[in-house]
Amino acid sequence: MDRNSRTPELDELVDLLGDWSAGEGPLYQRLTDAFDQAVRSGDLRTGDRLPSERRLAGALSVSRATVVAAYDALRGSGLVETRRGSGTQVSGDAAGHRVPVDGRVRGGQATAVIQRLITQPPDLISLGRTAEAGGPDLAQALLHLVREDLPGLLCEAGYHPAGLPALRAAIAAHHTAHGLPTTPDQVVVTTGATQAVTLSAQLCLGRGSTTIVESPGWPGCLDVLRAVGSRLVGVELDSDGIRIDRLATALAEHRPALLYLMPTYHNPTGTLMSAGRRRRVAELAAEHGVTILEDSAHAAALAPGQAPPPIAANPAGAAVLTVGSLTKAVWGGLRIGWIRAPHDTVARLARIKALNDLGSPLLDQALAARLLPTLPALAPERTRILREQLATMTRLLTEQLPEWRWQAPQGGSVLWIRLPAGTDARVYAQVALRHGAEVIPGATTDTTGAHDNYIRLPYSFAPETAATLVSRLSAAWTALTCANGHNSC
Repeated sequence: MDRNSRTPELDELVDLLGDWSAGEGPLYQRLTDAFDQAVRSGDLRTGDRLPSERRLAGALSVSRATVVAAYDALRGSGLVETRRGSGTQVSGDAAGHRVPVDGRVRGGQATAVIQRLITQPPDLISLGRTAEAGGPDLAQALLHLVREDLPGLLCEAGYHPAGLPALRAAIAAHHTAHGLPTTPDQVVVTTGATQAVTLSAQLCLGRGSTTIVESPGWPGCLDVLRAVGSRLVGVELDSDGIRIDRLATALAEHRPALLYLMPTYHNPTGTLMSAGRRRRVAELAAEHGVTILEDSAHAAALAPGQAPPPIAANPAGAAVLTVGSLTKAVWGGLRIGWIRAPHDTVARLARIKALNDLGSPLLDQALAARLLPTLPALAPERTRILREQLATMTRLLTEQLPEWRWQAPQGGSVLWIRLPAGTDARVYAQVALRHGAEVIPGATTDTTGAHDNYIRLPYSFAPETAATLVSRLSAAWTALTCANGHNSC
């Protein structure tokens, strides 16, 4: 047996199999092909033990016969072997038994979400991301950019590791207007908010460090923190944000290097942390000497005064890195984010940024510099559209899935749905894939695997897409409940 062999966790294995059931052909063949790919790519390697047919069938919400047939096919091709007392293992003859080198985080929670960003089937509706399209203001700004800014940009070399000066000035003005006085030299421009979190993690964390995070949270960002070797400690939220009593205990017990928070329209709960709660968080962080990574990716879409000032605006003396982004405010394809930080920290972040990519694309930055000052004027219309989309989604869910429950979010663009007690959202996600919908189970958002009967559901879809989505979710829910012997079937 390979000395690196292991028994993957069942949930991790399900994530590795990805959207296996969304293809064509018999279910057992689709499952066989998914295992074949996982073995040949090295995600499963020689000696790795597979779960029993019964356990895997339960996790995938398929019949045991489907798993038995898939395992038989894999044995026939020589990719797995079954030994008495050892169960079914990846065979030593498998072609792809090397350790993966693609950067995937072992035990990560965003594996399936990221993979489907790369290989999403054309008819699949994903709940892994919000769905706002680029608007006419984006197109108009792009035309002005080409006519007015492009000649000057092409006259220079194009290297700005810390960011285009015009954009750094616009970001500084944006933060100042929202209650956080900022100068351009306190800003580093990044390629989206995810890179901003990544650079901050590389600066503040190392292998064996500890990060306190909210539970639930966004799995992609949790994996970024894990990727640098940090151990995550989750602290639950209430209706006002992260719980102060639990946070105080965690800070005292774990002595973390970083506290990662989403205070403005938390993902996935939609919670808006109050000004008082932000002040207490800053005071606790200063008391314990821990840096705060404040992820405010939703805040750029707001007009001044719509949300309390950032945590960094509190005078408690805590070290705070504030992340922002235009993705939620403008368009997912405009990958412009930033970090607002103390002056001495910005120079260090800029060096790390330069090692990553020498600087974000200059034309995108110039476009962002034009758009950012216009966002406060656009905020009322954006709020109106989101309210209409929320009303549409709420109506559809109430009509077709009356057993589901949720609290109206304070903002953002997602619903945090609680399924009936006893429902495993991971199993439901497998059924939903077969009906053309990618569901994000609550357990993937929690460092402890809790919230296992919750799902994250964006509501910022066009009405016709929302109707199709809820119809698919409803069909999947009916299939799951009928498979579990519900009386109404």
